[in-house]
Amino acid sequence: MNSRCVMVLGTTSGAGKSWLGTALCRWYARQGLKVAPFKAQNMSNNARVVAGGEIGSAQYFQALAARAEPDVRMNPVLLKPERDTHSQLVLLGQVHEELTAMPWRGRSEHVWPHIARSLDALRADNDVVVIEGAGSPAEINLMASDIVNLRVARHAGARCLLVTDIDRGGAFAHLYGTWALMPEADRALLRGFVLNRFRGDASLLAPAPQDLQRLTGVPTVATLPMWRGHGLPEEDGWYGEEGAGGTDSATAARTIAVIAYPRISNLDEFQPLAHLPGVRLRWVRHPAQLEGAHTIVLPGSKATSADLAWLRAQGLDRAVAAHAAAGGAVLGICGGLQMLGEALIDPHGIDGNAPGLGLLPLVTVFERDKTVRRRSATFADARGAWSALSGVTVQGYEIHHGQTAQHPAMAAGGQLAQPVLQDAGQGLGWCNGVGNVLGCYLHGLFEDPQVLRALFGADVPTLDSVFDGLADYIDEHFDTGVLPGLIA
Repeated sequence: MNSRCVMVLGTTSGAGKSWLGTALCRWYARQGLKVAPFKAQNMSNNARVVAGGEIGSAQYFQALAARAEPDVRMNPVLLKPERDTHSQLVLLGQVHEELTAMPWRGRSEHVWPHIARSLDALRADNDVVVIEGAGSPAEINLMASDIVNLRVARHAGARCLLVTDIDRGGAFAHLYGTWALMPEADRALLRGFVLNRFRGDASLLAPAPQDLQRLTGVPTVATLPMWRGHGLPEEDGWYGEEGAGGTDSATAARTIAVIAYPRISNLDEFQPLAHLPGVRLRWVRHPAQLEGAHTIVLPGSKATSADLAWLRAQGLDRAVAAHAAAGGAVLGICGGLQMLGEALIDPHGIDGNAPGLGLLPLVTVFERDKTVRRRSATFADARGAWSALSGVTVQGYEIHHGQTAQHPAMAAGGQLAQPVLQDAGQGLGWCNGVGNVLGCYLHGLFEDPQVLRALFGADVPTLDSVFDGLADYIDEHFDTGVLPGLIA
């Protein structure tokens, strides 16, 4: 294999691995090279549908940045947390029930052959493979069963960068401690340290980078200034922060409140809202946070019944019902749609039975098989708060076990939800009679430019321009010759 592998390791989770990996994908692609991303194992409820099934959102965006077609080899193992001590395992795009049930430490040797074959296939097909690690490579309790950091680096002969978040403090200790805990043979793979999210005068860092190089032999090759508005969706979400599209909260024309329940999924699809002028995006965990909201969004969930129980425990069910009764707009996406109905029925023990919020006369039955597919559909004539979507064609994707339909008894009595989104005769979206409550199975509404124009009369930067901005940024802030040197 003649491909070169560049790997981004981190001192911690959240250090900036996904961000930097995406930037590297576009930078190398702009050199005329054929590039693919790779992450052996990702733990996230943010996923995208690609050829062969689903992968983590980070690798999906990295593939687009690399100008490559996303596929399941780029993230062969995806862990989707369903509760604090259990995750669903997705192998090469498909749920694998046997591996899901297997004890965590026993999985490694079962999945490693799939990981190695996927990586080798990408290496054979590309000039450069940009690999992302997970967490830290120096977690000594995990090294024996490692399948995502140093084992991958050794298998690929990768040239590695180690990135740390200097804004958190302790960056040089993190870098030195990670290097010190790595096996000596693996230290030789490190080609540079990267300081991420720096605020201030970089000259004030001296003599720390020089001292660190004297101790480790590894140079600090980049100091990346803090950049909040780069536009790339965060891998694991960012609902601690609000966005207002450049408009302060006092003058924002519209506040969109997204309920952030514990097992929220695909929350990165809402990030474009944070960049719309006149829009305030608010993440909500308590009823008081809904005050002044124009629209309430119930997003997707990896554990719909459990998140619905949490919502009720917070009193958010009553607050959402009151908002809808007063004519306020409500949107449920995927699991959120299921919550808006009358009942959740689970004959196979997939998710759990539960009464719904009763805002749409629908019922959801959980099936054994998961629906995973991309879809294109056009909104029918809608009324009320969502009338602007009438005639709009949306591109999106489905990831769900539940199948939703009109509630039979209520339909017999004349209570019907209005079908507003269908494809090949299959229901994908419904509204209530007055048109202020909309439930939809398609993820990606707010990533679709036509939807943003219809609802808000505005555009956000295209992903392609975001990727170019990331590449420009690292081109400016990495030491001269480092990036081409990693693949020389």
